[in-house]
Amino acid sequence: MCGIWALFGSDECLSVQCLSAMKIAHRGPDAFRFENVNGFTNCCFGFHRLAVVDQLYGMQPIRVKKFPYLWLCYNGEIYNFKQLQKQFGFEYQTLVDGEVILHLYNRGGIEQTASMLDGVFAFILLDTANRKVFLARDTYGVRPLFKVLTDDGFLGVCSEAKGLINLKHSTSLCSKVEPFLPGHYEVLDLKPSGKVASVELVKFHSCKDEPLHVTCDTVEALPSGFDLETVKSNIRILFENAVRKRLMAHRRIGCLLSGGLDSSLVAAVLLKLMKEININYPLQTFAIGMENSPDLLAARKVAAHIGSEHHEVILNTEEGIQAIEDVIFSLETYDITTIRASIGMYLVSKYIRKKTDSVVIFSGEGSDELTQGYIYFHKAPSPEEAAEESERLLKELYLFDVLRADRTTAAHGLELRVPFLDHRFTSYYLSLPAELRIPKNGIEKYLLRLAFEDSNLLPKEILWRPKEAFSDGIASVKKSWFSILQDYIDQQVDDLLLEKAAERYPFNPPKTKESYYYRQIFEKHYPGRSSWLPHYWMPRWVKATDPSARTLKHYKSATQE
Repeated sequence: MCGIWALFGSDECLSVQCLSAMKIAHRGPDAFRFENVNGFTNCCFGFHRLAVVDQLYGMQPIRVKKFPYLWLCYNGEIYNFKQLQKQFGFEYQTLVDGEVILHLYNRGGIEQTASMLDGVFAFILLDTANRKVFLARDTYGVRPLFKVLTDDGFLGVCSEAKGLINLKHSTSLCSKVEPFLPGHYEVLDLKPSGKVASVELVKFHSCKDEPLHVTCDTVEALPSGFDLETVKSNIRILFENAVRKRLMAHRRIGCLLSGGLDSSLVAAVLLKLMKEININYPLQTFAIGMENSPDLLAARKVAAHIGSEHHEVILNTEEGIQAIEDVIFSLETYDITTIRASIGMYLVSKYIRKKTDSVVIFSGEGSDELTQGYIYFHKAPSPEEAAEESERLLKELYLFDVLRADRTTAAHGLELRVPFLDHRFTSYYLSLPAELRIPKNGIEKYLLRLAFEDSNLLPKEILWRPKEAFSDGIASVKKSWFSILQDYIDQQVDDLLLEKAAERYPFNPPKTKESYYYRQIFEKHYPGRSSWLPHYWMPRWVKATDPSARTLKHYKSATQE
């Protein structure tokens, strides 16, 4: 996990512009480099490093003797760099996994490069010999990337939007900072002036398609067919493989553990594999919640079962409320459910950074979208519509859960790893018949639970524990976190302000005091940037006015069982 930043064709003094690069310093607390491009005095790269692999040669932009005309700035992890080296005979000059991007590009161009990378990534690749700039981002947008391109060819690229919004430019043209789309690459021509012109934006991978890099995966062809035993076995094999490949790190590995199915499965498989490869330190797991909250109790049970070194962070209401503004600044969104869920994750990440030496943090993001874990999936009119909704949620992850997971951990210099969003695992799960993937017997994620039922990885009551929204699970059973937030915000926002909300904020107008409060803070830091959120996250097929699971009729908390 790092922070990348680059400018092409800047009219302003670069020493002034580079102050913007410091806005993302939290993403790479270990080192910083600012480098001009030879022959292009108005082009430069900025890089904030979190050293996870190759402590000696890991600084960026990466340049190697073999390709002196290539400059690479990337944020991510490429899990198959050794397999690609073996398959194509690449001669690496560093231990940095991202070096493979240079070799792939030299061998087969940008399309093959993006398609053959098994991992999470956002990168800027400059080819001065052919005067091209390439941008690319992984399938689900696990690693963030923003860009701004003016009509006269000034390009700014950054891991977070906050590194671009204060850039200076001579023209008064509207410069729209926007997220770079996941699963895409863009080709831009680099002019002698250092300015650029976009040539094409190409989608190189869809979540349903089996990735090209499957040809050099450590797991070979799986048995075909949809009989239940085959499917269950394939799910276990691919999920375990997803966790195994993510063990690549020279820093200590930890795991978020809410006590729900997803994080518990990740933690259990992770600890099992760490033992197998003789990692000689205990796995630290981390839970956050109010005293005796459902998540804390469940996480305690899982940690005892798997034998992790477990840490509990007790959330107090005042601390949570005080963190709201910092969280919104980090997130760059005003989405209600994203903010609610981010507060706990932000505070547990803060604890990990201050109190432990774990840096590479595993988490369960992506499972709810992939395996139909949200409670509203019980209301899906048909298996086919449920499958369509699952794909829609996966495509929008970069706006919601993946955004939350990246920003809350990156704010504290941690690197997130999300095995449920492994390309091969997701494409296989989405290839299964729609009927197999829907909730069954009133239980969401039924197939995933069934696949691990006989594994003894988790206690049965955890494997079959009903869904808790993260923002609800961290609260006491008596009062949910979102209702505690609402009580506080009711005192902060006047009724009259809410009545005129649509006039003040015509795009995505706030409908509640809570959403108004968040929007105010967002607009304070990012005025006029409301289009970064196309729409609020809300459940489908139900008449919901609030995104919290606790407002849905199907919801069953521990106190009701």
